[in-house]
Amino acid sequence: MPAMTLVILGASGDLTQRLLMPALYRLHTLGLTRDLRIVGYAKERWSREHFEKHIQKALQAFAPDYKTSDWNRFRHQLDYVGGELEADQLGQLKSKLAPASLFYLALPPQLFGTAAKALGQAGFAKSPRNGWRRLVVEKPFGTDLASAQALRQEMHEYWEEEQIMRIDHFLGKETTQNLIVFRMANRFIEPVWNAQHIAQVQITFAETLGVEKRAAYYDKAGALRDMLQNHLMQLFSLTAIAPLAEVNAEILRDHKVEVLRSVVPITPATVDAHAVRGQYRAGAIGRKKVVGYRSEPGIPRSSCTETFAALRLEIDNWRWCGVPFYLRSGKRLASNYSEIAVQFRDVPGGLAKAVSAQNNWMIFRIQPVEQLDLVVTAKRPGLELAGRQVVLTAPYEMPHDRGFSAYEQLIMDAIEGFRGHFLRFDEVECAWKILAPVLDAWQTGAPDFYAAGSEGPSTQKRLLDPGQTWRSIARNGT
Repeated sequence: MPAMTLVILGASGDLTQRLLMPALYRLHTLGLTRDLRIVGYAKERWSREHFEKHIQKALQAFAPDYKTSDWNRFRHQLDYVGGELEADQLGQLKSKLAPASLFYLALPPQLFGTAAKALGQAGFAKSPRNGWRRLVVEKPFGTDLASAQALRQEMHEYWEEEQIMRIDHFLGKETTQNLIVFRMANRFIEPVWNAQHIAQVQITFAETLGVEKRAAYYDKAGALRDMLQNHLMQLFSLTAIAPLAEVNAEILRDHKVEVLRSVVPITPATVDAHAVRGQYRAGAIGRKKVVGYRSEPGIPRSSCTETFAALRLEIDNWRWCGVPFYLRSGKRLASNYSEIAVQFRDVPGGLAKAVSAQNNWMIFRIQPVEQLDLVVTAKRPGLELAGRQVVLTAPYEMPHDRGFSAYEQLIMDAIEGFRGHFLRFDEVECAWKILAPVLDAWQTGAPDFYAAGSEGPSTQKRLLDPGQTWRSIARNGT
């Protein structure tokens, strides 16, 4: 009997092929999960041999370090059971479970509650005396506050909150975790990480991609639900949290919830001052012409779903009062670019004015490269005392470093039971409460249009304070 079992429900699907199995394969090659049995479960009535061939093809396509010799060892960890999401059929898994077992719901969101309940009815939610049971759930966690609360109630019928690990893969990204370390492990940062010294924070996630093959999901979700409610809200709360007393998952999650509870409520009357939506029309990404959103396959010609969303959030506490946080994400924008950019306030005094000192920025770049930029003013070479902007850059990874993907990190955290990189329900609930007035307001009306390949709708400027401008997506923030 292996020390641990990972059961993937939805093992024939895209998530398993593209992300989970490549991550598990690499962890195996590094010697980190060789005592882990991986059991696939899906409705297809496959043999174990057929499942192995299915996974091998996936690894050949999506695992850049695939080697036949490694595969021949990894395949022995795999097993498969075919069946529906019903307690009696899930019971086939019983003989394959180790005392420590993890159930991963790689399923469509509408099946999360059904699967959790069926696993509970099969008796798999109760932890054995010498082991544990955990349930991993992918986002989205509901489509609004009411559905999130209903999903919680359905899952909690059999599973305790501490058993449920809600994945947001942004929390597994190296740059996201470095945000906490860099802030709190360097003496010169924390004293200026507050409203006295910081003028604004911009969090951007821009994509050149359209909806691709996700039309059915995306047209019901939109950019606000797909990106801002989860991924960008995580980056927002991590940027704004108070220093941690210790490295403790619950303290970290408490601090994040405290930030969300301190957000100044958006009301129906203030939605336009706090939120902007857009939808892409035809345009060009580089030299490639692309169609507008309403001309994409599977999208209704009258769809008012937003493909771009921007928010202005304000925090009513001692640390951040008066500092606007701007969050935005969109599809078919000018480049694939994401960052957390912190602008410091102007330097007072005559010297700063004499040398034309420019704004200082601290930028945590997430894609296309992971690095830290510090934008400062230095003397311009020459006889005159004049300043110019200089960028001090530190790449996140060094040549000798061994990085891990977000899913590799989160799978290991789930196995080890570290919950700091997973969402607690009160955090999910707070995020939905913040956005509820925006979602309600956007039930009517239409988004502002923007050309594919652009910076997004021009109306996003109305969220900014006087004198502030959005950092350029086309020029990667410069």
